[in-house]
Amino acid sequence: MLILVVNCGSSTVKYQLFDMQDPEQGRVIAKGIVERIGLPGSRLEHYYDEKSVIREREVNNHKVALEWILEVLTDPQIGVIQNVKEIEAVGHRVVHGGEKFRESVLIDDKVIEAVREYVQLAPLHNPPNILGIEACRSVLPDVPQVAVFDTAFHATMPPHAYTYAIPYEYYEKYRIRRYGFHGTSHRYVAERTAKILRRDLSSLKLITCHMGSGVSFAAIKNGESIDTSMGFTPLEGLIMGTRCGDIDPAIVLFLMEKEGLSIKEMDEILNKKSGVLGVSGISSDTRDIEDAAPSNPRAQLTLDLIAYRAKKYIGAYYAVLGGLDALVFTAGIGENSSYIRKSICEGLEHLGITIDEAKNTVRRKEAVISQDGAPVKVMVVPTNEELMIARDTWRLVAQKR
Repeated sequence: MLILVVNCGSSTVKYQLFDMQDPEQGRVIAKGIVERIGLPGSRLEHYYDEKSVIREREVNNHKVALEWILEVLTDPQIGVIQNVKEIEAVGHRVVHGGEKFRESVLIDDKVIEAVREYVQLAPLHNPPNILGIEACRSVLPDVPQVAVFDTAFHATMPPHAYTYAIPYEYYEKYRIRRYGFHGTSHRYVAERTAKILRRDLSSLKLITCHMGSGVSFAAIKNGESIDTSMGFTPLEGLIMGTRCGDIDPAIVLFLMEKEGLSIKEMDEILNKKSGVLGVSGISSDTRDIEDAAPSNPRAQLTLDLIAYRAKKYIGAYYAVLGGLDALVFTAGIGENSSYIRKSICEGLEHLGITIDEAKNTVRRKEAVISQDGAPVKVMVVPTNEELMIARDTWRLVAQKR
């Protein structure tokens, strides 16, 4: 079965075409991205057979972008299929499924309307996700479509983990609660960790650390998420590239009053001017911060904050899990930064968490990096959200047949 996986942003469409003859492994036969949709300078990057091409053309909307992608996939010179009819299903990343969607679902009109209801909870993400779904339904009208939700994996959190201590009426009226994000990544990493350790996932206690531009940790017990660091929005939790993470909410009120800030301006500060960028004053990219740290105290402070806050979450999740089998790093920073991994694990030896410095040099490869015989495995497991989406799509479409 050939499955097209689509991830739509406000001005981008990322895509991967999977051959799911082996649903466990999957095989990417082409992938790429259309950028600057609705803007001058629209372009497509397409990767196939260890080759790549870049093309430019005006792309006014997501439907035009999807049409271009299908045109490239069937191109006689650079395509990988002869006809779009070879695509048997489409899987979509959808950021917010609220409380309604606890797992991936086949898309119909009711699903689209439900996703639309959650636009108020994810105003930057759900609208382009919906545009992508509608575009695919337009250009591939007879092909089944599947929605895979970032929030779904965390639907197993108990009420005491997802409830905020504000008047309960606001939960009842507006569904204000912890939802969590990066769920597809956390689920993939947890399942892959169990296979690497040759253990049943239902017997494991894991802390998975998704560390990229966005950062979230999850406490996973017996295969289920019981807590996660992102909350009502992706702003809560750890320090991120440009997001502040946990702060005293009174700071927001104080700054708005002192600086005369509007809600929109305050939102811009918290989401786009804080975090690694805000503290360092240099960059939102931790690679730049690591390079600058030896001679820049604020850069070093930023790295210290990242490690300190991470330790606090690991300690808290160790407590709620009642122990730990594996601490797993993933995503751009987690897979590549030996310095940050080491900094986070230093001082956690009393929890059985240790790092082998030679093993810790690994980048973007599956590896156990803890010391031999350590009671807690420290691991690097590169994430693969697209494969998870392809797997869920394959399963739901196969069940329907």
